[in-house]
Amino acid sequence: MITRHVWQDHVDKVNANRLGEHGKKIYKRRKESVERSFADSKQLHGHRYARMSGLAKVREQGLLCAACQNMKKTPWLWGAI
Repeated sequence: MITRHVWQDHVDKVNANRLGEHGKKIYKRRKESVERSFADSKQLHGHRYARMSGLAKVREQGLLCAACQNMKKTPWLWGAI
């Protein structure tokens, strides 16, 4: 007897959304916004390597990086730039 995976219904829904017309438009924007954000954090904010050791310190570095990125993005979101 062949059965489907427990989560296969959810995978099918996600694939239908992703491969639909709306999903394709969103995915094009993702390349410009989300992946650019990760690239900026890696190149400009030192996320290529952790500067400190220990989970709490690395988490702190990540939160500070996210705060910096949000501060840089805020004027753009408000239309000041």
